[in-house]
Amino acid sequence: MDEPPADLAGLSLADIAALAEAKKLPPVDKWNPAHCGDSAMRIARDGTWYHEGSPIGRPAMVRLFSTILRREPDGRHVLVTPVEKLDIEVEDAAFVAVEVKSEGEGDARRLAFRLNTGDVVVAGPEHRLRFDAREDGPHPYLHVRGGLEALVARPVYYELAEMAIADGGDTPGLWSDGIFFALTGSPSP
Repeated sequence: MDEPPADLAGLSLADIAALAEAKKLPPVDKWNPAHCGDSAMRIARDGTWYHEGSPIGRPAMVRLFSTILRREPDGRHVLVTPVEKLDIEVEDAAFVAVEVKSEGEGDARRLAFRLNTGDVVVAGPEHRLRFDAREDGPHPYLHVRGGLEALVARPVYYELAEMAIADGGDTPGLWSDGIFFALTGSPSP
């Protein structure tokens, strides 16, 4: 299957899992089913997924659910299929960036982040880094897709800070895929 299917109704769970494994995402942005209620699911601040208060222990299930996750224009998070839409509580961000790999230097650098779901995202024009200043320190986020973000884990943020310090410069920050991301502000074009 080269293209993600427009309708998952005819696919088995194994087929859907194979699509997720192949990094083919379902077209959740094109599905507009009626709202059906609450999923009884929650994504904790640390990226752990819960159902009815218990952690979901199977990483394959978490990956599967993450492929049908969508952020609505009003900011709510939902799990969506062609036939139903269910609310899911997200405490902070839908994903957590748990690892970073840097290739290149200066404005030729590329930063690739591995998410807690196994997905890989390269920071750049479509996947911007932003840093929220809060009382307990900076909270870095990476845009993943369709309004969904990954909280950059604290150890990964420290790696980014070390890279920025090593690079020097007037404004602490890093380049990735042609965009400069200031560690304390918005990216410049």
